[in-house]
Amino acid sequence: MKMYILIKQSVPLGLAMVAAAHASLAAYLRFKDSPEVAAWLAGPFKKAVCKVDDAAFAAAKAAGDLVVITESALDHAEVALAFKPREDWPRAFKFFPLYR
Repeated sequence: MKMYILIKQSVPLGLAMVAAAHASLAAYLRFKDSPEVAAWLAGPFKKAVCKVDDAAFAAAKAAGDLVVITESALDHAEVALAFKPREDWPRAFKFFPLYR
């Protein structure tokens, strides 16, 4: 089980760190009663935080079961997506670069 958090590459580093923290908590709170989250919490509790361009960000929304994070300091722009933990991911997710 893994939770993916996608951060737009255009987001400044400091705001990206805040967005990742908010995204993780928001996804947990949204999906905390699901069996997937229970399994995730009992398992290795994996997360992948990736930096993506605008096109990949928009396309990833099709995977569903997600929370969209906005940033007031950037005019309430969408800056991050956090997805409910799951075993199987769309192929594109495996190729998103990790945030470094």
